[in-house]
Amino acid sequence: MTSGAHKWAFAPRFRRNAFGWRSQPAVQRVREAVSELRGVAKKDPALAATGAVLFLEKLSPALEQVDGSSGAIGAAVNRAIEACAAIIAAASADDRTRDRWLERLWTAHENDEIPYIEVLTDYWGELCASRERASAWADRLIDTVKTVWGPGRQPGDYFHGTVACLSALFHAGRHDELLALLDKAPVSLWHYRQWGVRTLAAMGRKAEAIRYAEADGGLNEYPRAVARACEEILLGSGLADEAYARYAIAANQAGTFVGTFRAIAKKYPTRTSASILADLVASTPGQEGKWFAAAKDAGLYDEAIALAHRTPCDPRTLTRAARDFTATNSRFAVEAGLAALRWLVAGYGYEITNADVFAAYASTLDAAKHGGWVDEIEGRIRALVAGPRTSASDLIADFLEGRTKA
Repeated sequence: MTSGAHKWAFAPRFRRNAFGWRSQPAVQRVREAVSELRGVAKKDPALAATGAVLFLEKLSPALEQVDGSSGAIGAAVNRAIEACAAIIAAASADDRTRDRWLERLWTAHENDEIPYIEVLTDYWGELCASRERASAWADRLIDTVKTVWGPGRQPGDYFHGTVACLSALFHAGRHDELLALLDKAPVSLWHYRQWGVRTLAAMGRKAEAIRYAEADGGLNEYPRAVARACEEILLGSGLADEAYARYAIAANQAGTFVGTFRAIAKKYPTRTSASILADLVASTPGQEGKWFAAAKDAGLYDEAIALAHRTPCDPRTLTRAARDFTATNSRFAVEAGLAALRWLVAGYGYEITNADVFAAYASTLDAAKHGGWVDEIEGRIRALVAGPRTSASDLIADFLEGRTKA
């Protein structure tokens, strides 16, 4: 099937300013477009690549009015660009077709005003699909980069193809030239320096690559990105213990504590869950309770309860644990429920209602009944509400006190 005959579902949805200021519909449409492209790529990679080019052309004009303050649309777009770049790079195409794709993408990037597809140039060398084409693009761009980075540069001088040039040099294997060009950079930015790190590693100079990465980054430094680059080098060299000790925690920070734990556990399968958890807990003093869910998910139930009592933990998270483990691990469920009640009485939790308090109480009692410890647990709840109170927790304590007397 030719690209002209194919009707892309995403195409009419990505008209200029199609989404106004609303980010959520835009995020959904971006995800749907990527799913459509990936589906086509399984059957016709070249057609999918043509569609990916079309999508990238339409992306920024369609999103230019979208409110990006939450970061959701930016994250969705970056993931989409990564997916599209992989589709385009992997597709088989004759020279004329690939050159046409690259020219269209270059024009789209040049006209990207917001910008939304700025990171597309990170993949430029891969999009070239051959060392010869990457080298040709490097030759096309390098003089402009040298001028913008040269002694005659003016404040605010910027070339949107700088990273494309670095990527092209890297994929063309012009390593010495790339390092020499980076020496001319007027400011130290990780966005540029990462190519020096990758180049030194590719040249087998891995210790030097790590030193280069860890050098003073200057403006707009990205500690996580630096740590990930160094970790990757050490892991690729078979130095997992050193990679873990030096970079694992910094390199694998996720949006949640559970996500961070899972990322590290997946990358370092020879390490025990208990040791990883202990290191993570030690890295966040004063936030021990926030690792409760990670410990629970790892099956470290005793550690989870201990953490839940060390510092405040979200009462709703504890209540869910009490509910979910009533039948399979009643003692853990009871202790999680009691911890939830403890923090509720202490005044913790966001926009707590009577329903939340009742859920914690009911889940705790259900687990106690399942284990045959009702009298013991009711006594512990009475002792809990008899302890020190705050004005914010008086109603909660009164509610529980009434329940235990009933």
